[in-house]
Amino acid sequence: MNNKLIRPILLLSVLAGLLYMQSCKTKRSIIKKPLKEKGTDFLLDKMSESELNFDYFSARCAITMISDKKSKSEFRGQLRIQKDSAIWLSLSPALGIEVARLMITPDSIWFINRIDNNYFKGDYDFINSFFQTTVDYDILQALLIGNDMIYYEDDNFRAAIDAMDYRLGASQRSKMKKRLLQGDNPNILIQNIWLNPDHFKIVKVNLKEFGEENKQLEMRYSRFTAVQDQLVPTQLEMLLQADKKVRISIKFSKIDIEKALSFPFNVPSKYSKMP
Repeated sequence: MNNKLIRPILLLSVLAGLLYMQSCKTKRSIIKKPLKEKGTDFLLDKMSESELNFDYFSARCAITMISDKKSKSEFRGQLRIQKDSAIWLSLSPALGIEVARLMITPDSIWFINRIDNNYFKGDYDFINSFFQTTVDYDILQALLIGNDMIYYEDDNFRAAIDAMDYRLGASQRSKMKKRLLQGDNPNILIQNIWLNPDHFKIVKVNLKEFGEENKQLEMRYSRFTAVQDQLVPTQLEMLLQADKKVRISIKFSKIDIEKALSFPFNVPSKYSKMP
């Protein structure tokens, strides 16, 4: 090749290399730029502003459950929520025929098993036995939509920076006294909440019951999508760790937060009550 051609080609190659290296440095500096410290009140306000505001919530969901024995169950279904009133879930396998229906209210649990033609009616002992820790309606609703628990005290939170997220941590968090139902035994939670620094949506929650540190519930949120100008997580990963470990993956699609919903739940007369 002509030396007159070689020189400009080499020069262009070197220049391209320098530009590439510079662009990589710029990207890395943006990615690794440390977060500025923010106060607890600031983060609590931002978290509140970013929370999903809704009266009704509906979504199609794909649910995968894996136990520590590596057994795997997969379902598809429809989730409906009326804020602070009801959580309704219809589950179907791949064929689309409903096999179970669940209705959760602030004080009761209803469950229909269409495979065995029976049903369950009871209180939160049913769910607590599964989670192996104390949960209530407020916790379940918050975990499903990626909001904070609005009826729990937030006086004990402390702000921190954890890697590239903000973290709010509380060593003792309890339910507001005015929201306790008759007969409630208020549990005290150890809770950490991680917030995305760009939109301040919750990206991770860790819950432990005070005095039961070996039992914990962790939730991660990702793949946020805009619904009516609000961000909603469409990928949820739940890890339950106690005597056994259970991992639950939930993917939402066709989310709606505008339309008023019905919550049909009729137990056929021929169904028997579970013991």
